[in-house]
Amino acid sequence: MIQRRTKLVPADNSGVSAMTVIHIYGSSKRRFATLGDIVQCVVRSADPQGLVKDDELVRVVIVRTRKEFGRHDGSYIRFDDNAGVVIDVDGNPRGTRIFGPVAREVKERGFDKIASMAMEMY
Repeated sequence: MIQRRTKLVPADNSGVSAMTVIHIYGSSKRRFATLGDIVQCVVRSADPQGLVKDDELVRVVIVRTRKEFGRHDGSYIRFDDNAGVVIDVDGNPRGTRIFGPVAREVKERGFDKIASMAMEMY
């Protein structure tokens, strides 16, 4: 369950070190985002050689959440951190590698490229 001002850990190598959620896409009244949702973030700190620069607005797909997520089969999944992958306008990742596990809901939401680049799917 991600809301505004939540700090996200980057799960890719786009150059982001820290980012903060400022908007959740889907509706003007939407308060929370879960696995596979798109949010807008501001980059708080970035590597100088990275693709993304400081104070840049980026679109991010949520790939891990600390709050448990209930699946349709009745099981729950949760992770150790809140993480996201920086994407472009077409929904493709801006980085070339994905670090850590990625939830299966990301692939179900249509982000096949992120799912295929991930080392582990849960």
